[in-house]
Amino acid sequence: MEAKEFEARKKELVNECDMATQVWDRVMPRLERFMEPFVGSLVRREQIEHAGTFVRGLLSDLEHKNTESIAYRFGQERMPLQWFIGVSPWDDAPLRDELVRQVGEQLGENDGVIVFDPSAFPKSGSESVGTARQWCGRLGKVDNCQVGIYMGYASSREHALVDMRLYLPKEWTKDRKRRKKAGIPKEVRYRTRHQLCLEMLKKHGEKLPHSWIAGDDEMGRPYWFRRRLNELTERYLLTVPSNTLVRDLPVDPPEHSGRGRRPKRPWTRVDRWAQALDEKDWTVIDVRDGAKGPILVEAVKRHVMGRTGKGQEGHAEVLVVIRYKDRDNRRVVKTDYHLSNGTFETELADFVRAAKAEHRVEECIQRSKSEAGLADYEVRTCRGWHHHQTLSLITTWFLVTESREGKKIHTGDYGSATPRGCLAYPTKTVRMRYSLTLGRRMRKATKAKRACPPVPLETT
Repeated sequence: MEAKEFEARKKELVNECDMATQVWDRVMPRLERFMEPFVGSLVRREQIEHAGTFVRGLLSDLEHKNTESIAYRFGQERMPLQWFIGVSPWDDAPLRDELVRQVGEQLGENDGVIVFDPSAFPKSGSESVGTARQWCGRLGKVDNCQVGIYMGYASSREHALVDMRLYLPKEWTKDRKRRKKAGIPKEVRYRTRHQLCLEMLKKHGEKLPHSWIAGDDEMGRPYWFRRRLNELTERYLLTVPSNTLVRDLPVDPPEHSGRGRRPKRPWTRVDRWAQALDEKDWTVIDVRDGAKGPILVEAVKRHVMGRTGKGQEGHAEVLVVIRYKDRDNRRVVKTDYHLSNGTFETELADFVRAAKAEHRVEECIQRSKSEAGLADYEVRTCRGWHHHQTLSLITTWFLVTESREGKKIHTGDYGSATPRGCLAYPTKTVRMRYSLTLGRRMRKATKAKRACPPVPLETT
């Protein structure tokens, strides 16, 4: 792109970032209508008002979106709002049920993907419910934190978070004093993170049309979880650690010497198996168009036998390895390893699409933290944590619905997606072109390799 075209496009994008007054004036009435089905289960008028105030605060530009800051932002006393979030005994489950219903209706597609993803919240003290020394992905080490297990949904229409569970370590579930102080219900017992995922799947799976279950390497690490999903006839694609052991089924076992048991195929680490491949074994798949040309990944699949926790053979699975290269398509910057119970005849593009959904939900969690105050809570009780998280998920869903309406050609009540769309004569746009590196990148992907069409997960 020439310098003049670039500057013109840059100026246009900057102008589109300015919010027109008439666009913002329509947001608050839409938010009130949006909240109506969620607050239907709240019985008191002040509860409904507090819920609306809190969501507005989560949507605001406050630096720290806790109850105190939100109350002061709207000229209110902090105690009533803090009581509503941290102490008031309103049930948050019906609000999340309504969230699941809406996401299923508006985003639901038969080939949708349900994604489970844990997310940690670093803490300095030990009084907040569920706080313990455990793996914190945000810090990349074991540290003092809380861990929430999130259930997300992704389709070609959009992606959203629909439910969550707070993981309680064993030291919390066995300590009566800590349980009482944090307000943990008596019926709550210790459950692993994977059991929490199965609980959410059992409750919401039928309401969310899907053909895949996806998750990160923490979800895919234990064999029993993959086996359980297989028993539930759920098709999964779960990331696994690079040191996961499998048996390569197409490889013949060692010859039998005639004595003792017949030898079996050796166990092989998935990363070492991938490193032994030739370049011709990889298939290039076009994920989507980027600013500098198509974004490509390379993938390969193999029929393998999984390994149980006791070192025995499990059920047959498909090993899917996806590697990502830098912008010049020269150096591998990341390699992901997945195991799936899908048939070996499943197209590689379908496996890649399910893997892409996992990344989309990770982005959604980060969006909730940065734009909807998911991590800005200052509550210590179990009830307060669930109240804050529920309203934050609802706030994020409102942002998703606003974004979807803004993309529509006929926006109706929502008006234009951008302030410049309100003008009678929109300015002429400058079409962005691929960079000159596109030809060099495309030549590396032969026609035989680039046989698959782009893999859509969301329309753009």
